[in-house]
Amino acid sequence: MSKITPTKANLIKSKSMLEFSKKGYKLLDKKRNILVKEMMARTEEIKKIRKEIDSKFEDIYLAMIYLNMTMGENAVEEIALSIPKNEDIKILSKSIMGVEIPYVKYDEKEIQPYYGFYRTNPALDIVVKKSKEVQRLLYKLTEYENAILRIAEEIKKTTKRANALDKIKIPNFEETTKEIEDSLEEKERQEFFRLKSVKKKL
Repeated sequence: MSKITPTKANLIKSKSMLEFSKKGYKLLDKKRNILVKEMMARTEEIKKIRKEIDSKFEDIYLAMIYLNMTMGENAVEEIALSIPKNEDIKILSKSIMGVEIPYVKYDEKEIQPYYGFYRTNPALDIVVKKSKEVQRLLYKLTEYENAILRIAEEIKKTTKRANALDKIKIPNFEETTKEIEDSLEEKERQEFFRLKSVKKKL
């Protein structure tokens, strides 16, 4: 039996808490479903990105073999060191159902040649172009992988809260509400029979 005093005020309070808990559960369940969809979508994107990265690395590898054979490793290394690093990036964040997801913001600039055409060949252009494309893909891959980790953690927390409402809070409030209702009905019956008895005596 509930230790709450069976009064109309407590009945209203119990019903209100029951309704509030049910709404809370529905919202948490909806949030969980949206987060699961977001995670699944990113998982599919990760598969595509990894496949694309592998394909580009294969092109880079074949071009590098040709470059080392035609230009020599020292010349290739010298050109590679002369290409400036791309540091024009910013790490920002966006919110998905209350989950802060970091993402990389960068300017899509056209690839400019940082080397002369003398003693170079088209294979170098392929390496530079494909490497730049891989860099952008790696930004996106990092974003998605990080997002999945954070979303998965939030799904875990949301599921825990939803289960606490569904398995503990809601049944408790339902039980308390029923006990108070039953107790008040019993009191009303007793009062009815008492008044009836008094009326007969009168």
